[in-house]
Amino acid sequence: MTSLPVTVLVVAKAPVPGMAKTRLAEAVGPDTAADIAAAALLDTLDAVAAAPVIGRVVAMTGDLDAASRADEIRSRLADFTVIPQRGTDFADRLANAHADAAVAAGPQPVLQIGMDTPQVTAALIVRSAGALLTAPAVLGMATDGGWWLLGVHSPTDADVLRAVPMSRDDTGAITLRALRETGIDVILIDELRDVDTVDDVAAVREVSSPDSRFARATAGVGG
Repeated sequence: MTSLPVTVLVVAKAPVPGMAKTRLAEAVGPDTAADIAAAALLDTLDAVAAAPVIGRVVAMTGDLDAASRADEIRSRLADFTVIPQRGTDFADRLANAHADAAVAAGPQPVLQIGMDTPQVTAALIVRSAGALLTAPAVLGMATDGGWWLLGVHSPTDADVLRAVPMSRDDTGAITLRALRETGIDVILIDELRDVDTVDDVAAVREVSSPDSRFARATAGVGG
């Protein structure tokens, strides 16, 4: 298959015990939560690596040396261009990551995802990238009211994120409205469930590959 002229950008945080998945850690402990986060990140990176796209970038924050599965993550990142996150808050870091990805991988459209949806597949990434090539923007809503995927053609389109309050149950709706109010037409992609708390684990595991790292790391967690 010919590579799609799209860069997939993964925004990631090093899964350090005590700093990763703190709400999940309340139920399973910091070490297990960090291991689950690492598994989710690795599954996400595998899906992106398998997708035929021109660019693959990871915007990383945190101390990878202290992270769970650090060696495995570092090995997987060898197939990606890794850039540091920069900005005063999460919204700024997201917008800046779009700009930095365009510099690192070229000026093609950027499809950005996080590391909290390990059920994502290469096929879904390809379908989302294909949709982005036919529309000004694509947005994948999350079941908690946020969003898990955003694709835009220019980093300036992602600047709307700087005024969007993050990690709220209306973040997705506000993001969609902000894009449309700037004249950007948006195609909605599949809604997915993020892994944030122990209540999310079983539901995400059910739609993940049984051979995935996430499925193995969460065996017996969350019912």
